[in-house]
Amino acid sequence: MEKTIVAISTASGNGGIGIIRLSGKQSFEIINKIFVPKNKNKEIKGYNIKYGNIVNPENNEIIDEVLVSYFVAPKSYTTENMCEINSHGGIIVEKRILELCLHNGAELAEPGEFTKRAFLNGRIDLSQAEGIIDLINSKTEMEAKESINQLEGSLSKKIKEIEQKMLDITVNIEVTIDYPEYDVEEVTNAEALNSLQSIHNMLKELQSSFNKGKIIRDGIKTVIVGKPNAGKSSLLNSMLKEDRAIVSDIAGTTRDTIEEYINVDGIPLKLIDTAGIRDTENTIEKIGVEKSKKLIDSADLVIAIFDISTDFDDDDRKIMELVKDKKSIILLNKVDISKNNENNEKELEKLNKPVIKISAKEEIGLDLLYNEIKKLFELNEISTNNEVLITNERHKNQIIKADKHILEAIDTIKNNMPVDIISIYINQAMEDLGEITGENISENIINEIFSKFCLGK
Repeated sequence: MEKTIVAISTASGNGGIGIIRLSGKQSFEIINKIFVPKNKNKEIKGYNIKYGNIVNPENNEIIDEVLVSYFVAPKSYTTENMCEINSHGGIIVEKRILELCLHNGAELAEPGEFTKRAFLNGRIDLSQAEGIIDLINSKTEMEAKESINQLEGSLSKKIKEIEQKMLDITVNIEVTIDYPEYDVEEVTNAEALNSLQSIHNMLKELQSSFNKGKIIRDGIKTVIVGKPNAGKSSLLNSMLKEDRAIVSDIAGTTRDTIEEYINVDGIPLKLIDTAGIRDTENTIEKIGVEKSKKLIDSADLVIAIFDISTDFDDDDRKIMELVKDKKSIILLNKVDISKNNENNEKELEKLNKPVIKISAKEEIGLDLLYNEIKKLFELNEISTNNEVLITNERHKNQIIKADKHILEAIDTIKNNMPVDIISIYINQAMEDLGEITGENISENIINEIFSKFCLGK
């Protein structure tokens, strides 16, 4: 008998309510042992909620006053019999109810096991399951909206459409092979070439959508760099609207990185305040400076901040050298002290980067900075309406593999090779796409995907 699983589905800590979730054939049997409804009617109906007490059957001790929701198979999240115990929130209460369920026949669920059962039982495919974890981890409304699109099957439908086109080609090829008396090979090759080119274009479009999708899902990794006391921490605090970083006149206050998210037009910016870059003999500060340099290399965007009130020195010029080949925005800070410094501005012109004058302390010019970020990353063009976006690296890699096999099939036709070889490449492409929806995927990959879920989901 397949085990009946249980887990606490609400976040740990005190709260208004806590939810303990059961799924499996024995769910109702286990609930009957520990739940005493106020209404003594024993009939169990789907989509039904009963009010009563959770009671320890060994000593009749009341653990909590609860509501129990019943979901009868197959109309449940997992397609199995399910119960959700809505208790008062609190670590002790939830844990005691969980222990009662375990003591009376349930087994502790693994991370993501409820959603894994929904996938294995055919209620959702793998890309929809991944949409659920993306929805849980969403940092912005736009990311949540795209996760909902994937959960509702937008990507799955697109993949099915492409797979159907591949299937149509293979059927035509099979006809050519099985009925050679009909002289249709040239027609089949010509049709196959057009269809394969169309499939290639669809796969390329999905690949290119990853650039937008990655921004929606992961945000823009934005590293703030500058000399000590250039105003990096003040800028971070102004952008966050809170005193997150220590601001001091003492140079070298920031020795390690500080990471926070802000929202710019629905797109998350992952802001990283780094240690001030300068030559130093301090061992700890040196480590921070080296870490800052590595972060510049991995950043999507570098905001380089300079003090407009002083002339550039060698440390400033080293920063200019570090950002010259990166997508970056130059900020001339402290305009509240000094409005212009022509020598600095002339040096910066050589970088050919956007230059904005700001006061991080007085929050002057931040709107200009946000507008420049939107322009650099074309954020105004990013929309989740009526467009399938790839947000998952695994999906993108499978699409690239499928496209490679489609291009090999196209080359096969162009080189006048036997028609049955084409179907080999098309079948390989279909297998690649099948790994996205879970139709063709190893158990190890399935386990790895669901291990990223939280307990109780």
